[in-house]
Amino acid sequence: MGRMKDIAIDLMSFEGGELDQRETLELFATLVKSGLAWTLQGNYGRAANELIHAGYLTRDGRVTEFADSMLEAVAA
Repeated sequence: MGRMKDIAIDLMSFEGGELDQRETLELFATLVKSGLAWTLQGNYGRAANELIHAGYLTRDGRVTEFADSMLEAVAA
């Protein structure tokens, strides 16, 4: 139950534009891993699919090395 509350808070933060790129990627990784990306409103599933197809997330909900290197490059 605690994790679902955390996800709800993260979703509200995402919708409010309060998450940085890393936090957004980790949120979508969690949504894919849990299957929620496919049961929430359609824009979450579409965004998750885009992140997977762009190579930022794996189909099982892990952040890829490519995404890590891109985020490090942006931060540098």
